[in-house]
Order: sequence, then C-alpha cells, then structure tokens
Amino acid sequence: MTRIASTLALLCFSTSALWADAPKVVAATATQHGESWSFSVTIRHPDTGWDHYADGWRVLDSDGTELGLRTLFHPHENEQPFTRSLGGVHIPDGVTEVFIQARDNVDGWAEPLTAVTLSQ
Repeated sequence: MTRIASTLALLCFSTSALWADAPKVVAATATQHGESWSFSVTIRHPDTGWDHYADGWRVLDSDGTELGLRTLFHPHENEQPFTRSLGGVHIPDGVTEVFIQARDNVDGWAEPLTAVTLSQ
C-alpha cells in the first residue's frame, strides 16, 4: 500500500504543472504620451521554469483587435507577481477603454480580460 501511495504522490507532483493556474493580470495602468499610450501590467503566474511560464500580454479594444503585444522571453518563477511595461501603443480616436489579456506558453491566452479605462 505504501508503494502505491508513493507512486500516486509522485505522479501528482510531476504533473502538477499541467494544472497550474492561468496567468492573472493583478494590476494594469495606462498613461498617455502625446499620440500614444504606455501600459504597465502586473501578472501573477505559477511559473515552473522554461516548461511553463507566462510569456506575454496584449492590449485589445472592445472588438478584440490587438492594439499592442508585450512578449515575455523568460520565466519569472522567482519574481511573482512581476510588472512589465509596453510603450508606443496607438489607441484609435474615441476608444475610452481597452482590455489586457495575459498568456502562458502552455495554455495560451487566459480569461478573464482586465478592463483599463483610458483617462485623457
């Protein structure tokens, strides 16, 4: 019985990354700089190293059109949550709210989206 329990524990531990939480946007701000905007986004994700990590986030309009993409090129398993910025994002006239969506390299784009109000 002990051997079976040990085997099950090992299986659960080794496959835990398969059921890791999706990346979550825990904070996001937008600042206008002339004709463009910069975004600062804080993400939390249980990165396990190169095999499973948050690898990006994007800015979307209400129709789902991508306005900006911030690629994350390495895991942040020892830096959680972490904040990264993206500048030079052009927002069409009349848009007063955008949405931030995070992604990981295993499960892709996560839900839900995080709304950000653009203050002029």
